[in-house]
Amino acid sequence: MSDVRYPFTAIVGMADLRLGLLLNAVSPAVGGVLVRGEKGTAKSTMVRALAGLLPSIATVDGCRFACDPAAPDPQCPDGAHAGATASGRPAQLVELPVGVSEDRIVGSLDLERALAEGVKAYEPGLLARAHRGVLYIDEVNLLQDHVVDLLLDAAAMGRSYVEREGVSVRHAARFLLVGTMNPEEGELRPQLLDRFGLTVEIAATRDPAERAEVVRRRLAYDADPAGFAARFAEDERALAERITTARELLPKVELADVALRQITAVCAAFEVDGLRADIVMARTAVALAAWAGRTEVLEEDVRKAARLALPHRRRRNPFDAPGLDEEQLDRTLEEHADPEPEPASQPEDGPEGGPEGDGPDPDGGPDGGGPDGGGGAPEPTGPTGPDAPGAEAPAPEPGPAPEQTPEQAPVPAQHPAPARESAPVAAGEPYRTRLFKVDGTGRGAQGRRSPAETDGGHTIRARRPQGRLARLHLSATLQAAAPHQAARGRASRALVLHKDDFREQVRQGRESNLVLFLVDASGSMAARQRMTAVKGAVLSLLMDAYQRRDKIGMITFRGASAELALPPTSSVEVGAARLESLPTGGRTPLAAGLLRAHEVLRVERMRDPDRRPLLVVVTDGRATGARDAVAQSHRAAALFAAQGVASVVLDCETGPVRLGLARTLAARLGASAVTLDELRAEGVASLVRDNRATTMRKAA
Repeated sequence: MSDVRYPFTAIVGMADLRLGLLLNAVSPAVGGVLVRGEKGTAKSTMVRALAGLLPSIATVDGCRFACDPAAPDPQCPDGAHAGATASGRPAQLVELPVGVSEDRIVGSLDLERALAEGVKAYEPGLLARAHRGVLYIDEVNLLQDHVVDLLLDAAAMGRSYVEREGVSVRHAARFLLVGTMNPEEGELRPQLLDRFGLTVEIAATRDPAERAEVVRRRLAYDADPAGFAARFAEDERALAERITTARELLPKVELADVALRQITAVCAAFEVDGLRADIVMARTAVALAAWAGRTEVLEEDVRKAARLALPHRRRRNPFDAPGLDEEQLDRTLEEHADPEPEPASQPEDGPEGGPEGDGPDPDGGPDGGGPDGGGGAPEPTGPTGPDAPGAEAPAPEPGPAPEQTPEQAPVPAQHPAPARESAPVAAGEPYRTRLFKVDGTGRGAQGRRSPAETDGGHTIRARRPQGRLARLHLSATLQAAAPHQAARGRASRALVLHKDDFREQVRQGRESNLVLFLVDASGSMAARQRMTAVKGAVLSLLMDAYQRRDKIGMITFRGASAELALPPTSSVEVGAARLESLPTGGRTPLAAGLLRAHEVLRVERMRDPDRRPLLVVVTDGRATGARDAVAQSHRAAALFAAQGVASVVLDCETGPVRLGLARTLAARLGASAVTLDELRAEGVASLVRDNRATTMRKAA
């Protein structure tokens, strides 16, 4: 790979991303940019190219924290810098790998010096290196939550706080924060989305000529990186000078009361939570004015700021798509504009152009037009009227004699043979569900569901290293070595350590799991009110999986077979979309669904052996399609019980007479059965009491 960066001005299109990055280069207080887009859209290329445009910085010689000699940090761990010499260097681009640890980010005790010299010293982390530069996080949505929290807290406060292993350090950490992500691989939590100042949605252009130019430039760069960069050197210099000029103008920009009133009115109209959006919009509007070479914020600056700062804050639940209603934005701005020039607004607007403005950007780049389309995804619509005549009627609730066992109960004779497919129905409103978790202690990726040994949990004990030493337990190591110092001839402050003295930390937290949904989509589930409730329950469980950072998969079964509707993924939004369009109808091949789930879990166990599965079977327990369909399903369920797979059966059976087939299936799975009413978190307290009483009776 060449050391020559791809020029920023050579990137084709993507005006919104260009503008968002440049505004943060002018005013890092804006709070960074989150770049959302499909793979292969040059997200990383543009971020890396931006670092080459930033002005050089002066730093105190010998300071590991890049202190500014004009205003050194009084709390700098490297001490006072009065009278120190200074030198210039380029602003640094620090890239954060996905698997980074907390110690690497904030720094930690220098163990080598502590053990060898007996002194307490601090080893700076990546936040110290990124000070006054760019911190770039590729695939930010794949980082562990506690790591993202650390980064965003430091970005918001401009300072890093380290309190660990006997070290108490504070140092400046002001940087341009840029995160990129592919929404198909999973979303960030709304709380974390809100911490990014701006967001930009990007997608590859569909214009063949523009795509051809992208390919042409990339091939030219690969053939001769230095020559290609030289072609754009003058444009790069001009853009870098404009950034410097805008930075100098920034303190002189005035945010008038009219513009401030419009900013707060827009945030209130779009019902964003908290006041961070108002502050970010104000800073962005000021940066836009400085970027345009003005000292006054105009209405157009407020409009552009809203398009960049509000879309990701409009999400009311995890499955809402980011977006902004352009008509509502224009209407709110108009209502809160300065009332005095309003009567003469039409004549005066003539020379200036329309409300969007038509002045070109000096760099030939963004015009601040906002994200594509502006609005969010349309709300899914489902049929609201009654079923059309002739449509398949749902199988009636069976009513055998109560004394019959589930395996003896006959399949309802009214089942139509080639049942037709019913149109999808909308899901009911999601709600907070009770927590299901996998028993025991796992070692999977950090999350919020089941107990596990993790890198980021709390330390519960120390142990001898199992393999390579990963997390040194300092106090336990010192305690193990202390009794032997005299016998080992210690003659200085340095400890004499042997390999057997080392101890590692055992930390316990929570892991994420693979939640595999097995959903019955047969004719017996097709009753409209019933399926709405079932889809609402599954949607609620999907939301719970999203909040607990799980991977999810979905298998549906109906007709004659089972289908893997969603391979295991971190994108819960895709699961919600598949659920919304799920049709119903046909027979109930329950055994085929269970066998397909068993195969999916077998493959996933080979891919990721540390991630423990949780099987959620959504069914009324009926099985049709063969004479011994119920017995076949019970034999398939026994496979999961034999392997100890954690399972839950969501019992969807309704009506005054119930066969109890779902609960029998749960017993064969070694799982618990939960009705739709019991799924709600409000009923957890009574369920816990019942389960505790049952456990005590069994123990007695």
